[in-house]
Amino acid sequence: MLKDRMGRELTPGEVVHKIANRFYNYLADFGLFWLHLACFFPSHHTRRLLMRLGGARIGQGSTIHMGCRFFSLKNLELGQDSVVGQDAFLDGREALIIGNHTDIASEIMIYNSEHDVNAEDFIAINAPVEIGDYVFIGPRVIILPGVKIGRGAVVAAGAVVTHDVPDFTIVGGIPAKVIGERKLKDPQYKLGRARWFQ
Repeated sequence: MLKDRMGRELTPGEVVHKIANRFYNYLADFGLFWLHLACFFPSHHTRRLLMRLGGARIGQGSTIHMGCRFFSLKNLELGQDSVVGQDAFLDGREALIIGNHTDIASEIMIYNSEHDVNAEDFIAINAPVEIGDYVFIGPRVIILPGVKIGRGAVVAAGAVVTHDVPDFTIVGGIPAKVIGERKLKDPQYKLGRARWFQ
């Protein structure tokens, strides 16, 4: 009788399911490997096309810069006129929704999954992340699963966001705390065109 990593005996149906799931993950990882290589190709149009083929929903005028990485594209939704900076990590194992006219700087990490450190089997817990319209996320920010960032909010560089951020609030630090309030309450701006070779 086969056992799982926790030593629990598996039924024949569970064994078949685990084998099928393992092969599916190998294929998915192989596909992501090629997509990650394509993410270094200096063409926004090519990257958007490949990401859409992978299941991402990307709004008109939005840009994802070179070097971005993912676990899954099927749960990624990027609104219109939004920008994701270079070398960003967008998890995607659960819903990851980014609004319109949102500016996400370089080297950010947005996670949809984390381990339950108190569970005996160290199980992963997935949760959606939602980022509203007209948000600015500074460089090297980390956003953890289950977080909702409200409309017009600002996350300062290097912050670790563990809880929801209200509309038009400025947060910073580790863990992120309120450090101010955005004065612009009715933003109407557009982010503009992306640079060609980024």
